[in-house]
Amino acid sequence: MALTVPALHRPALRGALPALARRTSPLAAVTVLLVCVPTGDKDVAAAVHVTAADLASLALVALTALDLLRGRLPVISRTTCALFGAIVVAAAVATVGSIDPAASVTGFVRLTQVFVLVPAAVLCSLRDRTDQRLVLGSFVLAALIQGVVGAKQYLTHTGASYTGQPIRAVGTFGALDIMAMSSVVSYGLLAALALGLGERGPGGDARLRRAMFAAAAFLVFPLAVSFSRGSWIATGLAATVLLLRADARLLVRGAVLGLAAAVVLVGGLGLGGSGVTKRLSSIGSVSAAPDQSVSDRYDLWSTAGRIWQDHPVHGAGPKAFQQLRDSHAPLRLSSGSDTADSTIGFQREPLLSPHDMYFLVLSEQGLIGITAYAALFLTLLIGCLRHRRGPGLAALALLTWVLVDFLYADIGGATTVLTSVVLGLAARAAAHPPVPPATGPTSTGPTTTGPTTTGPTTTGAAR
Repeated sequence: MALTVPALHRPALRGALPALARRTSPLAAVTVLLVCVPTGDKDVAAAVHVTAADLASLALVALTALDLLRGRLPVISRTTCALFGAIVVAAAVATVGSIDPAASVTGFVRLTQVFVLVPAAVLCSLRDRTDQRLVLGSFVLAALIQGVVGAKQYLTHTGASYTGQPIRAVGTFGALDIMAMSSVVSYGLLAALALGLGERGPGGDARLRRAMFAAAAFLVFPLAVSFSRGSWIATGLAATVLLLRADARLLVRGAVLGLAAAVVLVGGLGLGGSGVTKRLSSIGSVSAAPDQSVSDRYDLWSTAGRIWQDHPVHGAGPKAFQQLRDSHAPLRLSSGSDTADSTIGFQREPLLSPHDMYFLVLSEQGLIGITAYAALFLTLLIGCLRHRRGPGLAALALLTWVLVDFLYADIGGATTVLTSVVLGLAARAAAHPPVPPATGPTSTGPTTTGPTTTGPTTTGAAR
């Protein structure tokens, strides 16, 4: 018996691409979700890693470019264009003046993709509040997927090695990308918390609010058993900023509830107790008695500083840190960090970057580069700080997480594209100030509450 495959209607196919070109935010959301696709074992020393999420982000860039060629120009301020343009110029100058321009070309392309092209494409795709909530919802869904996998790994002892036991939650990323799951879970936790807070008050969706708060509460556990001190610190500071902007009283209540939950989970049920407690206590000893991983970071930072001293203006060039590391590093620096899980066994992962985005930019792009990045990050942060609720508040929390995480981490790995999406969300929030609260008899009358002023287009553009 022959198997018949139903044919797709040509009109449906012809209408799909134009519809996607008109509203490209679903592709931005798909980019976030594709981060969860396992990439398998990969050579971390390879010059280029292309993931499914990268391909989706490039498709988003292509559709945005098509929009521009057809004359459908999105509204992007001159300030935003200048900030993104400065990143390209700094990377180009560093590439031309690199110690190895041929090797730096791939770094130039990657920096342009991560910090300019994809954020700009995401910015153009976020045309209203619905688009913003769709992309933020994809962060929550991706975090829930990784959180479930990570929690199972901890509970069934099938994760990466930690203190000699296979209990570290790494999600679908494996031990070679040890920080990826905690990053995805952190993003989702903050997005869920911000979306839940945005549904408070009259007119809010109570079911959505409860669902988002429940998702945030669940994600605390996989984040804890990721044993990632950096993600804990970044999430704690970002959540603090988020709650302070939303309602300072919530910060106190949230701290009390969080402490009570920790006592129940760790003290009562013993979930992650000894490992989490030991990891938390190690945060306070990073200066007095640092462990090997912290000591290596300090050495990598000093190495980046020495490279910058030799190339102060335009840096040594993208991808040059790994070439100059050994000639500038102290002798005590480890050759790599130990990783192990049931799939790859035991491996040593080479330390190819300073594990600090600011030091990486300083060493490879010099004063020109660090000035361009500082201008971009500070402008986005100041713009996002104007928001007290909704997607703008979520963008503030996510951007805060990225900027704090950059103090002890840099771009690299499967989740790098998420940094681009966060920058796009932040650029959208910074470019659109929040709607001021309506006051006075005129603003409460029938005219301002009618369909014209509260329709999706007006509300989305303002927020």
